[in-house]
Amino acid sequence: MGLWQRLAGRKAENPAAALYQAVVARGRAAHWYEAGGVPDTVNGRFDAIASVLAIVLLRLEAEPMAGEPAARLIECFVDDMDGQLRQIGIGDVVVGKRMGKMMGLLGGRLGAYREALVEGTASFEAALLRNLYRAEDPGEAALAHSAGELRKLHAALAGVELDALIAGQLPA
Repeated sequence: MGLWQRLAGRKAENPAAALYQAVVARGRAAHWYEAGGVPDTVNGRFDAIASVLAIVLLRLEAEPMAGEPAARLIECFVDDMDGQLRQIGIGDVVVGKRMGKMMGLLGGRLGAYREALVEGTASFEAALLRNLYRAEDPGEAALAHSAGELRKLHAALAGVELDALIAGQLPA
C-alpha cells in the first residue's frame, strides 16, 4: 500500500478478493439449501461458505507457493465475517470471541475434510454431518448431494492453475 493510500485511509485490494467472492458465490448457490438440505439460515449459510472455502484451502495446500494466497484468502474471510457480525448487531466486545469461534470452525472443517477425503466415502459423509449439518441428519439424498458437490469441486480444483484460481476461476 502506498503512502497516499495509507494517508487517505484507502485499503489496497486484497489479491485473493476475487477468489473469495467466487467462494462466497459458490457457497450461496441455491442447490446447497434446496437439494442439499443445508438450513437457509445465518448459520447454514456460514456452514456452506466455510465448507466450500475449506475445499479451496485444501487445494491451495497442494501448491508449494500458495502460502501467501491462502493467508490472503483467510484474511478476506475474516474481514467478511467481522463485517457480517457487526451488521447483524454483534457488539465490539463479543466480535473477537465470535471470530475466534468461526476460525475454529473453519480449522475443524479443514482437518476433518482433509482426513476424510483421504479415507473415503463414509468418512467424508460423517465429516459433513458434523460440520456442514451440525449433527442434524438432512436425509440420505441431501447428504449425498452435498457430498457429491464438494467431492466434485475438490477433484476439479486439482486441474485449475494457481493463477487462475487466485483470479477467482472456480470450475463449474
